[in-house]
Amino acid sequence: MWTFSKLRRRSALKRDDFTRLPRHVAIIMDGNGRWAKKHRLSISTGHRQGTETLREIIRHTSDLGIEALSIYAFSTENWNRSREEVAALMQLILDFFASEIDELDARNVRILILGDKAGLPDKQREVLVQAEDRTCGNTGLKLNIALNYGGRAELARAARELALLVQSGEITPAMIDERAMADHLYTHGQPDVDLLIRTSGEMRLSNFMLYQCAYAEFLFPTVLWPDFTVADYDEALRAYGGRERRFGGRTPR
Repeated sequence: MWTFSKLRRRSALKRDDFTRLPRHVAIIMDGNGRWAKKHRLSISTGHRQGTETLREIIRHTSDLGIEALSIYAFSTENWNRSREEVAALMQLILDFFASEIDELDARNVRILILGDKAGLPDKQREVLVQAEDRTCGNTGLKLNIALNYGGRAELARAARELALLVQSGEITPAMIDERAMADHLYTHGQPDVDLLIRTSGEMRLSNFMLYQCAYAEFLFPTVLWPDFTVADYDEALRAYGGRERRFGGRTPR
């Protein structure tokens, strides 16, 4: 397999090296296809190289003690890609968990799948459910993997759940507030996203965590995802630490 892993490793910073760290980081892992084209390789090879980056970022996030990491792995719109690319991405799901689940569990990482698992193929759905079940008692990093996910679909799902509660008489319409909505998202019980990183220089959310990113700080490094190093990640985390977060007010928090 084509890999730059050994070349890309650099000394990672420690938690004490940062003035402030986010509780929740979200990443749109963009640029696998362009990386593959740049190196005259197949798109599937680009996606596989992207998993090398992902492994390093998960490990470092866990080592830093960050509470939650959300990654955009496969959107509801990604089904529109070529049959070959979709098949490669589905196979990557199986390969990733086969190779990583033991280490993730040993690191006390809890895996949560954001999105409609019912819309995924049987094998992939089974692997995802097993990963969630195996790690459900872990108390370390919450690793949110968005698969067959769309931000608007998530909000519609939450609205339907709340409507059913009103219909059954369990709640009244007046009881539906921001907290009630948040409690019916895939990420219920977790803090909102503090920092969203999208690699490759593209500057859009692409229907990712629309509610949770209401007050997130955004960073758009131009590096393609397979080339995104731990050092690049540390740079993004340091940039976050230098931001003044006012949440609509005047006094930075």
